[in-house]
Amino acid sequence: MSVQDLPEVDPQRPSSARIYDYYLGGTHNFAADRHAAAAALQAMPELPAVLRLGRAFMRRAVAAAAAAGVDQFLDLGAGIPAPGSVPEVARRIRPGARVVSVDLDPVAVLHTRRVHAGDPYAAVLLADLTDAEAVLTAEPVRRLLDLDRPVALLIVAVAHFIPDAERLGRALQTYREALAPGSHLAMSHACTDGEDPPHARKILRIYNQSTSPMMMRQRDEFRSFFGDWPLLEPGVVMAGKWRPEPGATDPGEIVNNSLIAGMAVKP
Repeated sequence: MSVQDLPEVDPQRPSSARIYDYYLGGTHNFAADRHAAAAALQAMPELPAVLRLGRAFMRRAVAAAAAAGVDQFLDLGAGIPAPGSVPEVARRIRPGARVVSVDLDPVAVLHTRRVHAGDPYAAVLLADLTDAEAVLTAEPVRRLLDLDRPVALLIVAVAHFIPDAERLGRALQTYREALAPGSHLAMSHACTDGEDPPHARKILRIYNQSTSPMMMRQRDEFRSFFGDWPLLEPGVVMAGKWRPEPGATDPGEIVNNSLIAGMAVKP
């Protein structure tokens, strides 16, 4: 797909990928994204710390899969590239690791394509991750990934932008069935155990005015998305508790209780 083939971007409507980019200090965002981000920060000043926590989980999950021998990564909802990306982390352990990034945001796809220019083992796909058949049969996936070998499937900080649990569940089942034994599935999700606190309700209202309406799910529903794949230790936990780096600082109760995570392996 050429640049000309990308759908037109509406700069007046915030995008979750561009809001995320803004929180991480990126420059690939518009005034509408920065306005939405500022409103969200008023409701929850800890939000950038939550996103950094999610990025840190992603890096640890990628490293865990690479250490287990996986050298193929399918990053669903990859967003706009930022330091500590999937290829960077994976290739520290598995040089030559192959990565296909998937996103529905044209800005994210455009910038990912620029970052990957000249890299024969990385590609980006503009697609809806819930259309699993289209993703799995797309040219970049068929060209770079061998589905007869283990793949690490990453769905990090994106499932909460898919409110249709049935559609998401069907897509994840299709991915799980298509992948070879030894494949890994890493996921994180905005979560509140029990009633949503006031700041969470404000965040949801802000994101529901963007291109990516957001929702939170409970622990049991999140666990169901792994199907019957056994979870790696420590199981489904808050993201900061999933194999934290030695000496990691405690970001506080609100941050710790905002994002749930886990990783499973296909037997």
